Amino acid sequence: MRYFAELAYDGTSFHGWQIQPNAYTVQEALDKALSTILRQKIETLGCGRTDTGVHASEFFAHFNAESRPHQHDLLSRKFLNSLNSLLPYQVAVKRIIQTDPEAHARFDATLRSYQYHIHRRKDPFKYNRSWLLQDKLDISKMNQAAQYMMAYTDFSAFSKSNTQVFTNNCKITRAVWIEEGDNLVFHISADRFLRNMVRAIVGTLVLIGKGITPPESIHDIIESKNRSNAGSSVPACGLYLTEVKYPYIS
Repeated sequence: MRYFAELAYDGTSFHGWQIQPNAYTVQEALDKALSTILRQKIETLGCGRTDTGVHASEFFAHFNAESRPHQHDLLSRKFLNSLNSLLPYQVAVKRIIQTDPEAHARFDATLRSYQYHIHRRKDPFKYNRSWLLQDKLDISKMNQAAQYMMAYTDFSAFSKSNTQVFTNNCKITRAVWIEEGDNLVFHISADRFLRNMVRAIVGTLVLIGKGITPPESIHDIIESKNRSNAGSSVPACGLYLTEVKYPYIS
């Protein structure tokens, strides 16, 4: 039977989501916990991959589990509590959902949303969870450039090279900076994202906010399809995957 696990994690101490040799990842922790409690080898597949230090307040992964006599009721609160007790404190499974056998955590997602957090005053409680940036930023110009981006679909200029994807096309449906006191949060939603795309976009918009380049420069950057023309990637600590939507999960 196929199940979806909805989880959240603090990515600070992990080398991203996806299993890697000689590096501890969220996927490794989840697979190990599920395999232990279900007494069978479980291999999850995530809705995407987050890089080292990136967080997720909402993330989905699917897995198959064989039905056995006296097996745990995976949908029960008891199972959820037992599973969470085996996971590191930085990872929490919110719920398990039984799905159609063909449901796919990555390919069936219709929308993904990220937030990038910036704080402008030193705050020990935001260490590794937000980027401290004390430069003065023109938020209106950053939002102007963000709106220009939404007219495009090819975001090669913001993608890591050699990512082995079939297309660099994405449909962005939201891109806006919102001030929250001394904090600044960038909200972006799209049908899909390229590797490193959000951090590269934020780095480019920050240059515009500092007045180094004008908002209109975003047109030339995107149309160049050249990563070297965009801004540097900002630190991973401020990035959160916050929403993943599926047609069959509410």
